[in-house]
Amino acid sequence: MCQLLERVPDTSSSSSDSDSDSDSSGTSLSEDEAPGEARNGRRPARGSSGEKENRGGRRAIRPGTGGPLLSWPLGPAPPPRPPQLERHVVRPPPRSPEPDTLPLAAGSDHPLPRAAWLRVFQHLGPRELCVCMRVCRTWSRWCYDKRLWPRMDLSRRKSLTPPMLSGVVRRQPRALDLSWTGVSKKQLMWLLNRLQGLQELVLSGCSWLSVSALGSAPLPALRLLDLRWIEDVKDSQLRELLLPPPDTKPGQTESRGRLQGVAELRLAGLELTDASLRLLLRHAPQLSALDLSHCAHVGDPSVHLLTAPTSPLRETLVHLNLAGCHRLTDHCLPLFRRCPRLRRLDLRSCRQLSPEACARLAAAGPPGPFRCPEEKLLLKDS
Repeated sequence: MCQLLERVPDTSSSSSDSDSDSDSSGTSLSEDEAPGEARNGRRPARGSSGEKENRGGRRAIRPGTGGPLLSWPLGPAPPPRPPQLERHVVRPPPRSPEPDTLPLAAGSDHPLPRAAWLRVFQHLGPRELCVCMRVCRTWSRWCYDKRLWPRMDLSRRKSLTPPMLSGVVRRQPRALDLSWTGVSKKQLMWLLNRLQGLQELVLSGCSWLSVSALGSAPLPALRLLDLRWIEDVKDSQLRELLLPPPDTKPGQTESRGRLQGVAELRLAGLELTDASLRLLLRHAPQLSALDLSHCAHVGDPSVHLLTAPTSPLRETLVHLNLAGCHRLTDHCLPLFRRCPRLRRLDLRSCRQLSPEACARLAAAGPPGPFRCPEEKLLLKDS
């Protein structure tokens, strides 16, 4: 502060003059230095020459003590620090990274081209590919090809580190398994905004606080979504996920839901009601596989909704899993004959369903008979 006072020539000068003087002088303080410290890191001693020179100026008096608090006029306050941006921008690798051949130490190129090396790399697992990436820089660039990483499994990890997330984005997998992990909402949103080609996403066992990132992330290519055994998921949370985004573009006449293109949806163990099923029929009309196993509120009225004449899933359902739904009775079994494309029907562990009624359904079937490898499991060969 004493140095700032020394650079002010006159108490009547404006703040703009003091700014120009401080810019022209070579003793201005850096942002990292604390006020009252010189550039050599030492604080000026009490009674120094700089303090004596400023005793003639006006001073602020501490109330009740009569002692001087600070000499003024004060110098200009340092400008606020700008907000820190992301230090590392993670981008996917180019589709055809160079070079196309492997340079050798002798100066020539290896006779095998890059396409032949990639065919060899396709027979390796993730661990072997990571070893190959340490061989040389050319192999490291080639091994980032997304054709070598169609599926990535990070399941059952307590925490996901930034290098893991960056590695996923650089490899651009089509299927990503994050089940039973400690992924946060911020991490999941960061991933989904950078994986526009993601087709399969497994989030079973994660918390709804992190899964709620699906409500604001674009998923244009998603075909499979696994949300099994997520705690504290009710109709209100599923409504946020199924409804179209509120921020539609200007001029857009038809708002599409986030799950319009999903073909397989797994909702086992959730507290679904018929209200959620109505939203599901409206905003996910292309489902061919639906897993509602161990949903406590699914009963005969739910089956009637799924197989009603106005239901779009009546013509699209191929696999239906209702295992562990204890509210189902024998009265709902004839309703499954309304689904002509049904190939797999799982009714195991349904207490109120009799094996005899399931056997009669398997003999008749929609439209042909089923085979029963297990009790209350109906399969039909395509």
